[in-house]
Amino acid sequence: MRKTFLLLCAGLLAAAAGRLSAHHAFGAEFDANAPLRLQGKIVRLEWVNPHTWIHMEVTNQDGTKEVWAIEGGTPNTLLRRGLTRDTLKIGTEIIVDGYQTKDHSLKRANGRDVTFTNGQKIFLGSSGTGAPRDGRDPTEPPPTKKPGQ
Repeated sequence: MRKTFLLLCAGLLAAAAGRLSAHHAFGAEFDANAPLRLQGKIVRLEWVNPHTWIHMEVTNQDGTKEVWAIEGGTPNTLLRRGLTRDTLKIGTEIIVDGYQTKDHSLKRANGRDVTFTNGQKIFLGSSGTGAPRDGRDPTEPPPTKKPGQ
């Protein structure tokens, strides 16, 4: 009985460690000095915790296509902001403003905003992640001025 209990505890700890390592601070993966704007159609959605992922096909200036993975806030956060599986559908054309990963060879970004073809813009990020404060997140305090500004 004790051995079974210990194995169960070890399994739960391993599962929790995996989930915790999946959640990261913005600065651990994304480059605040590499803002980007991507436009394309949604090809895949992942509504998983701790972050949603929007995969979109982007057409480059030379006509080649590539798929980018855009990290958003938690599914619950996006639902509260009005983003659902009905508004984010495969084939929907969107524009995403965000920040590229520190490894610029990866086609991944942290999404700040999503803009639809009708002009509606919704904040995609999650507060408190270390992303640059620019006043667009309605839940965060406005940026503070540094002395001498």
